[in-house]
Amino acid sequence: MSKIEIHGYAIVSDNDCIADASGRTPDVLRNEADWAYFQAELNGSALTVLGRLGHEANPNPRARLRMVLSSSSSGLERRPDGWWWHPGRLPWDQVIGTVLPEGGRVAVPGGRQVFDLFLGIGYDAFHLTRAEGTLVPDGVPVFSGCGKVRNAEAILSAHGLIPGPRQVLDPTGPVSLTIWRNGRRDS
Repeated sequence: MSKIEIHGYAIVSDNDCIADASGRTPDVLRNEADWAYFQAELNGSALTVLGRLGHEANPNPRARLRMVLSSSSSGLERRPDGWWWHPGRLPWDQVIGTVLPEGGRVAVPGGRQVFDLFLGIGYDAFHLTRAEGTLVPDGVPVFSGCGKVRNAEAILSAHGLIPGPRQVLDPTGPVSLTIWRNGRRDS
């Protein structure tokens, strides 16, 4: 099988949240510069992997190839709106060999269970955007291990990812981006 690169993408608040208590992206995490960056990254990806709720909440007008993680799948199924995968029934190596036999970049925009799953599979890069100065009370953290003691950066570091330089995407927020790369892989 050809090379697969797994890239995670998340915009988080200062308290590491990607969504509010209802699971929706709050306005404080919506930023045009981040959205433009994210869309350009999706354009360069061969596959987008996301959870069912994210799939249902975000239309796919560009008809990008999607893989939806869902317990409703019997393993791996091709449906009209993309591939549906139940990770508990079929391993990643088998799934990705079927879906992207020629290799390519896999974009992983979450949610939390999807981000957690790929921590175990292994990211080649994680594009962590921060909406600085924001909080999402009672929100959903990017990783289930985030809390008062560990932030997203500590979790990425614990999984072998190394931060690159901080880039400011939007100075009015500010909204900043740090790309964490896997130090154990040839990226």
